[in-house]
Amino acid sequence: MGGSIMTITSTALLCLGLCLGHRTQMHAETLLKPIIWAEPSSVVTHGRPVSIWCQGSQKARQYYLYQEGVREPSRSEFPLGPGDKVKFSILHMTDHLAGSYHCSYRSRKSWSVPSETLDLVVTGMFNRPTLSALPSPVVTSGDSVTLQCGSQQGFDRFILCDERGEHNPGRLNSQRQADGWSQVLSTVGPVSPGHRWAYRCYGYFSTSPYVWSSSSDILELLISDLFPHEEAPTLSAHPGPTVAPGENMTLRCQTRRLFDTFYLSKKGKTCPPLYLRSQYQDGKFQASFLMNPVTLDHGGTYRCYGSLNSTPFLLSHPSDPLELVVTGAPIPVTPSVQTQDPTSGSVSWGNSGSRPAEG
Repeated sequence: MGGSIMTITSTALLCLGLCLGHRTQMHAETLLKPIIWAEPSSVVTHGRPVSIWCQGSQKARQYYLYQEGVREPSRSEFPLGPGDKVKFSILHMTDHLAGSYHCSYRSRKSWSVPSETLDLVVTGMFNRPTLSALPSPVVTSGDSVTLQCGSQQGFDRFILCDERGEHNPGRLNSQRQADGWSQVLSTVGPVSPGHRWAYRCYGYFSTSPYVWSSSSDILELLISDLFPHEEAPTLSAHPGPTVAPGENMTLRCQTRRLFDTFYLSKKGKTCPPLYLRSQYQDGKFQASFLMNPVTLDHGGTYRCYGSLNSTPFLLSHPSDPLELVVTGAPIPVTPSVQTQDPTSGSVSWGNSGSRPAEG
């Protein structure tokens, strides 16, 4: 009899334990960690719209968005119908909305863990910095180049972004000079022809890490030496390589090989080279760069390159260098190199117009 009582008691306790264990598992429901992202980008121009998405699980009843430094949720949203994500819309981005965000959600029985953080940045709050390549944006395949981002705003931080989107932006401490100019130097490479090498940069102050300047112009590196050496163009000066200030000068780049575009670079210039669409004339593809009128600043060493529409960032071997000598007294005229390109008009060094479109 005693044995029967013990058996019944043990069975009851076992059943009770199983039931309690089942109830504990129900209360300790494990929810998926949510994912947070921004569309179209987490880097947003001031005044533009942006959407923050939070994705959890089908069990979610309500989602919450938190901004760093604020204890209570900034926003909450209910899923619309069946689905595992919600959208938090920002119609007009401001510096007050910039910051670090995370999201979480709750089901009927429990809460999820927080998502990873999302850094939401506002741009356009300061004047844009300048971005240049040292010694030149034309780089031989396999070589490296130094990028210089600088500004007179006195930024103590800069952001260098790879336009391919394959690398996270690099946050760099700036070097401040006595005249108020601040800059950073960053080496990239070795460059290869497998993809485009394009960059932009921003400046900001470390006290407001999510409030950035406007973007610099995009700087695209041009990779040379990618066609047979014998197909390199030739560069000539007309009427000749020695000229007096005030006279007119034409630099002509030409070759028998088909190139859609010709580029003209000057030694010591860190801005992008000038370019012209080629024209077929007298059995050669050529382009004429006009210097009207010539000034002392036009003197220097020039080279030209050819490229195809399908790969405008890949250049031929350079022409032999052409030394342009300007003699005589200077005249008060702003130097320019005119290209008469129907797509960009007359341009001068440092303002090379739009890049040729890919064909």
